[in-house]
Amino acid sequence: MSQMQIDSVLAQIRSFSHHGAGVARVPGGLGDVAGLGAPGANKAGGAAGVPDFGKLLRQGLDSVNSTQQSATRVADAYERGAPDVDLTQVMLETQKASVSFRGLAEVRNRLVNVYQEIMNMPI
Repeated sequence: MSQMQIDSVLAQIRSFSHHGAGVARVPGGLGDVAGLGAPGANKAGGAAGVPDFGKLLRQGLDSVNSTQQSATRVADAYERGAPDVDLTQVMLETQKASVSFRGLAEVRNRLVNVYQEIMNMPI
């Protein structure tokens, strides 16, 4: 892909983001998408109504972490013989934690693949 083609694609992405087509605004380049852009760039919320990618990623990580901690607490309570915790509740919480972690791992794998594809693009 030539430099002109890359510039054309980037211009189309910026055009879509300004028209609210659901593509995140990228004011400082690709680094800004991950919350690592140039100093002074708008990191509070990006374009109007479009959440910051870094913030969304952090919320996802926190959600998976809290799900795993909840599963651990319920399992520990069951092992200690707490009367209000039954085995089905332990199994459900453990499965929720497992599914959320697998989802997080899949997101991570896709992000790594995208990063590798971008880094392998000819300039």
